[in-house]
Amino acid sequence: MTTIYMIRHAEAEGNLYRIVQGQHNSFITPRGHRQIACLAERFKDVQLDALYSSDLRRTVTTAGAITKYHALEMQLTERLREINLGVCEGMSFGDMYKFDPVQMGNFNNDPAQWRAPGAETFAECTERIVSAVTEIAAKNDGKTVAVVSHGMAIRSLLAHILGVASRDIPSLPHGDNTAVSKLIFDNGAFSVEYYNDNSHLPPELSTFARQSWWKKETRGADPNNLYYEPLDPNREGETYKEFYAASWKAAHGDLKGFYPETYLASARRHFAANGKAILKAYRSDGELAGIVETDTERSEGAGVGWISLVYIKEHLRGRGLGTQLVGRAITNYEMLGRQKVRLHVSSENASAIKFYEDLGFEILGSEPGAGAPLYLMEKRFE
Repeated sequence: MTTIYMIRHAEAEGNLYRIVQGQHNSFITPRGHRQIACLAERFKDVQLDALYSSDLRRTVTTAGAITKYHALEMQLTERLREINLGVCEGMSFGDMYKFDPVQMGNFNNDPAQWRAPGAETFAECTERIVSAVTEIAAKNDGKTVAVVSHGMAIRSLLAHILGVASRDIPSLPHGDNTAVSKLIFDNGAFSVEYYNDNSHLPPELSTFARQSWWKKETRGADPNNLYYEPLDPNREGETYKEFYAASWKAAHGDLKGFYPETYLASARRHFAANGKAILKAYRSDGELAGIVETDTERSEGAGVGWISLVYIKEHLRGRGLGTQLVGRAITNYEMLGRQKVRLHVSSENASAIKFYEDLGFEILGSEPGAGAPLYLMEKRFE
């Protein structure tokens, strides 16, 4: 008999930013690192004989929770990776829905029917993860093993063991980040003692406590998942100026020192350098929610990406949309090979400062601004 603890990785950027990860090699978030600390304490006094992990960064980092108290070799394998999502990797979940709403519905509610260019099928993912975990179980007969993998991969494994048909997958919920499932392998067959247990996490560290898409009744839908379209400041200059003016007023209280034509000229330069430098963000119901602007040329040689503007309409704040906007910019810079991202924040805007600090930004210093000094903040890609 082999006991296996299947562990989902800690919160990674795609989980927080609502961006499709698949086999994209994303980083763990600040909250994810705190989840890993809780996971380590959960397993501190559990007898473990072996440790296996997907070779992707987010699982390898999470597996550090086990090696903190257990002197085990971390055995890495591609076979424990997340499902390969092909062309969808790097899209936001809102983009994925807009790209093909029928297939997005299949992915959430009947994954055996899901197809995307360059992607694995659900059956292929299931065969890969089941064979990998079965081999691990057979190799470690009489032992207790920790296996760190990914959300959809673990869900497909559980569905296989529990006999849940693809069309009934909503009855088998996703597991929270660092959720643990305990499997028993005996006489060539698996049984499930428990699954998707996140009891080691306090509510404030649960990723799912802040999201609703995973709940059975939503069937994977979330109106606050954003999709993006480029904003052309040559054709949409008035829209751009309206957003920038609203952002300025929110930060400074009035429009003193705001020169719209100056900022529009900068936006046109940014757009000329990169056609996706300025993005309009829409909720899944089509409501225009905000804007994010990047300056991809500035400090390019130093490996730095600059975010020039982030704005969410006031009535839509508090729904995680700002996090998605910043996350979209961060992910785009990671895909461009940058090592860090910077931005300026008014020293008087306490809520914005905390918002960016929660996302892993640090204050590097201050510079003169329009009225109050500006803090220079930076997030390094770990």
